[in-house]
Amino acid sequence: MISDDILLNIFVKKNLIQRKDVGSIKEGAKKNGVSVRKYLLDNDYVTKSNELDALSEYYKIPSVELDMLRVDKTLSENFSSDYMKKNKFLPVFIDEKGVLIVAVAEPLNVNSKSALTAFFDCPTDMVLTTENSIEKRIDTFSAENSMKTALTDLHRDDEQNVSELKKAAAKNEDYIADTVDNPGVRLVDSIIKEAIPSRASDIHIEPFEKYVRVRYRIDGELQERTTFPISAFPAICARIKIMSGIDIAERRIPQDGRINVTVGGEEYDFRVSTLPSVYGEKFVIRILDKTSFKFTRKDLGFTEEENVLVDKMLASPHGIILLTGPTGCGKSTTLYSFLKEINKTDVNIVTVEDPVEYTMHGITQTQVNVKANLTFATALRSILRQDPDVIMIGEIRDEETAEIAVRAAITGHLVFSTLHTNDAPGAITRLEDMKIPDYLLADALVGVIAQRLVKKLCPACKKKLKTTAQEMKTLGLTKPAYIYHAQGCQYCNHTGYKGRTAVHEIMRIDKGVKNDIVTTHNIEELREISLNNGLVTLWDSCKRLVLSGDTSIEELMALSIE
Repeated sequence: MISDDILLNIFVKKNLIQRKDVGSIKEGAKKNGVSVRKYLLDNDYVTKSNELDALSEYYKIPSVELDMLRVDKTLSENFSSDYMKKNKFLPVFIDEKGVLIVAVAEPLNVNSKSALTAFFDCPTDMVLTTENSIEKRIDTFSAENSMKTALTDLHRDDEQNVSELKKAAAKNEDYIADTVDNPGVRLVDSIIKEAIPSRASDIHIEPFEKYVRVRYRIDGELQERTTFPISAFPAICARIKIMSGIDIAERRIPQDGRINVTVGGEEYDFRVSTLPSVYGEKFVIRILDKTSFKFTRKDLGFTEEENVLVDKMLASPHGIILLTGPTGCGKSTTLYSFLKEINKTDVNIVTVEDPVEYTMHGITQTQVNVKANLTFATALRSILRQDPDVIMIGEIRDEETAEIAVRAAITGHLVFSTLHTNDAPGAITRLEDMKIPDYLLADALVGVIAQRLVKKLCPACKKKLKTTAQEMKTLGLTKPAYIYHAQGCQYCNHTGYKGRTAVHEIMRIDKGVKNDIVTTHNIEELREISLNNGLVTLWDSCKRLVLSGDTSIEELMALSIE
């Protein structure tokens, strides 16, 4: 393994860190009980991408994104998952010249070289990738195999085994929880663990008359993963409920729970929601990487021009900044990135959320508890007695919360919150509908950011084509141009898209706009005034991504339908 001193020296030579910071980095890593590499990544000195580039140059071997390669799973069957993880390697494929391509995170590891020589009688070429990507791919294979075996067992033992599991679920829930070899247990575990490397944000487990369907939401769209017999569903329900702390005997009302699982060395939080249906309870499991919030404004799609406006908003000593958009458009993630920027030792930040999605060091986070009468409004009243500088409210849902938020903003606090509106000007009329006087609203508002998520074209297979007459009309072009279209390949699971990015509509409330808020109560007039003041709409923000080749015109059209 490369030493800390060599690693730091590599990063200094690549200008990723300064020589004067080496001592404090070592001290910080020792104080936190983590490796120098982890400390550098956790504190944003380097990213995984530029770390990989620097090490690739040092080792003089090419670096790759492992997801871009078609991995032959049969090659890794010669080794145990633990052995490959420990020695940080994964056989990828044998090329047309008979050369074995191996992805490694530690090129100088002698154990991996010896093992490969023992099992493969052919030349070997190494490519450098991250340890995390190797672990995730190995976990994917393990989860796929586990799911396949569990499904086979469920079908084979469909009568006798499932009957016993039903009885066990009704009489002795510990049996289900502790029987690791139980196919139902293995199936649930593999469904959850496979969702992580698949980049799923949600897992849907839905019972129907004769079967149960499992779907993953990936890049905003649901994709079917597998099905299994309805007769096995009671055992599956029992397993999920026990893992998430939900009442196993209650089937008549919706319930909520949580599961904490460590996958690939990273801790994930799974929020579980049940809903009674005709054929049984439907489960939706939201996946959150609660300890590794790494997003920056650049990661979230903010342009340089947009960052200028956001910088001015965040520099405000008091006032309210709103994020608007539909559910699932990344509003909370953007708010967390803002909080991360202003999180300093001399700033007291308190949040009230439902639920807490990411835990952040140095911030006091409060979770709404309706059963205990801890609502947004009641929590806010208490928070104001905690001497806060910055308050983050997960969502403004009612008049009472809106009033307290605005009052806090005009009495010296910087307040962040979210609203469900279609665009930035719509947030003003929504708050007026909540009985907030226009003069208070004008005084309190610092800015409104409307946000949407659009799918990014797969870089491996997107196709460049000249615009048609209809596309030119849609994009407002006077002459033909080249734009990219989705195709589909193994890298993007044949969807044509890989990942998502945000588009924004930013309305900064300056003096002129404050006067307009007081004098204008029509949303169309506010929108027109904002456009005349230079507001860049969501449509124009997305159009920019179409013309730059980052997304497709179909995503632009979908944005206009919302």
